[in-house]
Amino acid sequence: MKPIPKVSIIMATYNRSEYILESIQSIQYQTFKDWECIIIDDGGTDNTQQILEPVLKQDSRFQYFMRTPNYQKGLPGSRNYGLDLAKGDYIIFFDDDDIAHPQNLELCVLELSNNDISFCRYIRDIFRGDFIYNYDYSKEYTFFYIDSQDINKILRNELQFNSCAVMWTKECYSNHRYTEHLKYAEEWEVYARILTSVNRGISINKTLYYGRKHSVSITGDFGNKNLSSLASYTDAIQLVIANLKNKKMLSNEIIRYFIQVSLEYKEYSLFGRIINTLDLPKYEELKWRLFYAHLPLRLYFYGIWKRVKNNIH
Repeated sequence: MKPIPKVSIIMATYNRSEYILESIQSIQYQTFKDWECIIIDDGGTDNTQQILEPVLKQDSRFQYFMRTPNYQKGLPGSRNYGLDLAKGDYIIFFDDDDIAHPQNLELCVLELSNNDISFCRYIRDIFRGDFIYNYDYSKEYTFFYIDSQDINKILRNELQFNSCAVMWTKECYSNHRYTEHLKYAEEWEVYARILTSVNRGISINKTLYYGRKHSVSITGDFGNKNLSSLASYTDAIQLVIANLKNKKMLSNEIIRYFIQVSLEYKEYSLFGRIINTLDLPKYEELKWRLFYAHLPLRLYFYGIWKRVKNNIH
């Protein structure tokens, strides 16, 4: 019987034959060896499978699957399939075009093993072009703890939870899966659910992951105002608000933040959807409708005040 691995690495892939082998090699170079890597192909049409065949034959820790029709096409469905196959005590997601620091798994497992915590967050840097292999192998770093009280900072991206920059205990995903119709902000949405449901986590100030920046990416689509990504973001906001409301963790501070965001998404009726999700008494609903109505004027005068203040200094 095959031993149960300590860590399950889930890698969704789609037409990344140009980069995936380098990503796979960064997993093979991990100083921590007790892992499985579940590769889920989202229906790509390139030669990814042929490129991976030698690795799959030589290293049984790698497993390759085609996404089945039971999961929607896209990153969320592929990752959910990986989660359903995962056997490890800890879960981590790597992308098919990025590079993991050799100590990534080692240091995260060390933190999760020695503390009563549910996740280990670390720093993710980005690179363009060829990756420069010049790692910092120091095991000395500062850290801080994160719990559900930090949810407002996380939702406003003041405390970022970047893609592939967290290792989770398997319990974090025991009752949570990615929302499969989301094509953008799917991680942000599921992280909000998990972080308001589990114990505290730790954040270590060490770069353990390197994300490759190129034009063919979901993040690039959002920056270029891809309509499906924009619509997905508004859907994710509505789901996040519903989750916080159900858990009685929705503050006026975060309501104000999302209502301000909704000004940029009028074509998606985001403000109306927020109000419907809140399901407030009439007087509170009126308060937020008045806030929304006066918000453009308030932001205009705030902008003037800020420019004047900067000029004085």
